[in-house]
Amino acid sequence: MDERKARVLAICSVVAAALFWSSSYAVTKKVLADTGPLTIGAIRFTIAAVLLGIMVRMRRTPAARPDARQRRMIYLSGLLGITVYFVLENIGVELSTASDASLIVASYPLMTMLLELVVFRTRMPLLRVGGVLLATGGAFLVVRNGAEVGGSARWFGDVLLLLGGLVWAGYNVLGKSAGRGQDALNLTYRQTVAGAGGFLLASLLEIGDWRVPDTQTSALLAYLAVACSVGGFLLYNYGLRRMTSSVAVNILNLVPVFGVLGAVVINGETVQLAQVIGGMIIIAGVALGLVERRTAVEKCPVPEPTPVGERA
Repeated sequence: MDERKARVLAICSVVAAALFWSSSYAVTKKVLADTGPLTIGAIRFTIAAVLLGIMVRMRRTPAARPDARQRRMIYLSGLLGITVYFVLENIGVELSTASDASLIVASYPLMTMLLELVVFRTRMPLLRVGGVLLATGGAFLVVRNGAEVGGSARWFGDVLLLLGGLVWAGYNVLGKSAGRGQDALNLTYRQTVAGAGGFLLASLLEIGDWRVPDTQTSALLAYLAVACSVGGFLLYNYGLRRMTSSVAVNILNLVPVFGVLGAVVINGETVQLAQVIGGMIIIAGVALGLVERRTAVEKCPVPEPTPVGERA
């Protein structure tokens, strides 16, 4: 395969990952009508862990085994990025709307940049600072609209989604260290096992509400596990290996666009003008915040550690 075809395939893979991940908000909102948020996470990631485990066992060449310290970091990142993050996301979507979630998630890459600034003392260019402030203003507009239109419950759901962004930022920063030297499939499998274990324990809080899901709910749960948890991460990691992380993150800005469309089509939600404006401001802020990063990479390309991927 020539270089151009490989690049096109990589871009298509990341776009497909963005499409899968954006649909998860609307699908989760629909499943929440019959299943608790913690139970959804337990079922989704247990299925994903089993499927990834089969894929790991079927591979012909075994992956490098991490040492004890790296395994602890991998499992911790899995608990943080899967259990804690998706608890906040699922409860946030239950209280708020899928369209709010899709728009707020656009500010997550900038939260990661801010955490990297604090942890790694990386230099923050002026354009990136402007992007952070712009995206923060857009997120505030979305959350404020949620409070005005949906009341305190929707406002609290939006706040939980914003806290989920901080958790996701911590997951990505930790994942840079945990993922060094690890194959994407093996790394994703170990993290998913840890995240599924955390969710299984958390789901016991909803044991009184457990019941056998109907056919539609079962199909939607299978979609979340196979398409969003397994397919999304593997597609993203495939594309990420063939492009710089800044380009991949830029492509993931399609998530709020796809997500709002999914909320309208799947759940019949109505998008308010304030949401549209807030989403456009967030996306503009993300794009502005990535301009200097992309330019720096293009001027001075350096090998990057393989991140675990973005959320889903």
